[in-house]
Amino acid sequence: MGDQEEGPAGFARARHAAFLELMSCELPDGYATQEVNHLTLAYFAVAGLSLLRELDRVNKDQIAKWILSFQVHPEENDVLDNGQFYGFCGSRTTKFPSNLVKDPCHNGSHLASTYSALATLKIVGYDVLNLDSNVLLLSMKKLQQPDGSFMPTHIGAETDLRFVYCAAAICSMLKDWSGMDKEKAKEYILNCQSYDGGFGMVPGSESHGGGTFCAVAALYLMGFIQVDLASNLRESAAIDVQLLLEWCLQRQAADGGFQGRRNKPSDTCYAFWIGGVLKMIGAYHLIEHGALRGFLLTCQTCYGGFSKFPDDELPDIYHSYYGLAALSLLGEEEVEPLCAELGIIAAAL
Repeated sequence: MGDQEEGPAGFARARHAAFLELMSCELPDGYATQEVNHLTLAYFAVAGLSLLRELDRVNKDQIAKWILSFQVHPEENDVLDNGQFYGFCGSRTTKFPSNLVKDPCHNGSHLASTYSALATLKIVGYDVLNLDSNVLLLSMKKLQQPDGSFMPTHIGAETDLRFVYCAAAICSMLKDWSGMDKEKAKEYILNCQSYDGGFGMVPGSESHGGGTFCAVAALYLMGFIQVDLASNLRESAAIDVQLLLEWCLQRQAADGGFQGRRNKPSDTCYAFWIGGVLKMIGAYHLIEHGALRGFLLTCQTCYGGFSKFPDDELPDIYHSYYGLAALSLLGEEEVEPLCAELGIIAAAL
């Protein structure tokens, strides 16, 4: 990378901004298989530009209008207790009926897409409290299962910590917790904690960086993790914070990066997933900051953006966003401060 395009100590800010601007306009052919996640991919691009303080590169009003077009509303004759979820679809194709399900409908609403929609709306300055959220939250609550977990969509799918987090983040952003039973959700989260302090995606599974973030962020948003003013370390009546802390700190590898599980290589995104957990429990100062920054800079590509592993040739939009999010947690001078628990810049709150 040319020195003239780099910021302090090799941070290629200009190239990252150009890469994300391109991704916000037109995705390469390789993303065609992810068309159903179009809204989430847009979130990565827009949220990344916001971290770089480059939102002026996109039309914020146009983005808000586009996102709002993905919201599903009950039709005139719909009965609200029909079991459907009235959230946001992830793409245009999910707004059409599918022959692959027994009861096809024009409603492909998904919890992850709804989270991405609300987060992106907040980032571009749209007041999500202007949304008619009553139907959204009422129908979302019906996705919660007896064990406290959530299905992501009313036609049925896997249940794991990702969707408990999405539900908690949606309620938090809408400032209305009527969309979930927090106590039942907490019990499900606790059942996902492993013997080593981390959290698996489902009860009984191996501790995982992404699952651990979803668990801790959901508990944090729901008010089950508080600040211990004496030590500045967060405390919780629900989980063993000290055991969680030890597991997180053990994930920083010799190369400075973070791994998502034991015996796995360091990966750009886990610098955020694990780093975000440490931020929320007040222990981020305990990691090797310089080593982590050095690792992340080796994941920058000559095209801008970040790759999954050091020195990979091609960037992807997912790791590009989480690479910037991790640098934000590190306090990078040219990156906007981030609200880790919601995945949006602090200025958008």
